[in-house]
Amino acid sequence: MNRAALVVIDVQESFRQRPMWAYASQPDIVGQVDRLVGAARGRGDLVVWVLHAEPGTGTVFDPALGHVRLIDGLSPVEGEPTLVKTSHNAFTTTNLQQLLTLAGVREVTVCGIRTEQCVETTTRVGADLGHEMTFVTDATVTFPTPHRDLPATATLEEILADPRTLSNEEMIARTEYALSGRFATIRTVAELTGAVQAGV
Repeated sequence: MNRAALVVIDVQESFRQRPMWAYASQPDIVGQVDRLVGAARGRGDLVVWVLHAEPGTGTVFDPALGHVRLIDGLSPVEGEPTLVKTSHNAFTTTNLQQLLTLAGVREVTVCGIRTEQCVETTTRVGADLGHEMTFVTDATVTFPTPHRDLPATATLEEILADPRTLSNEEMIARTEYALSGRFATIRTVAELTGAVQAGV
């Protein structure tokens, strides 16, 4: 039985369809996730893939548009489940908890898109469900985040020009502060793949 699992959250084509993708905090998200997946498979850990869908919305998250799929370069192997969620966290609208329980998983590592949204929310819920959570920040992606008072119709240029917009670095720091010591252990891809010990 698997005692640990890697949950890959929303590393999907939907995000690459947005202009904001050019400002992603981790341009090599596919490479970073692939390293984690390779290490997890090597240890015999369970790997779970999660996609986010918003059916009927006509947005990039509407499955009808064809973007609710993993970004090229990532693909499950036989025995690795792919779940589709419609909530921010990966537990509420899927059978993720059942899968983890049946596999005997207690330790859960998370990565994906977005750092402070679906990945963080999954981490918090997982911790509340009794899992030992590991949050791999450099295998997540966030974007410049507008102030709450900025209109939803604001353009990308307006978001980037607004001095109240949080930078990627600020968003990452706030997420790590909120999670560390409360909901998760913060780790890096190098730490989890042995690259530090190998001198890579």
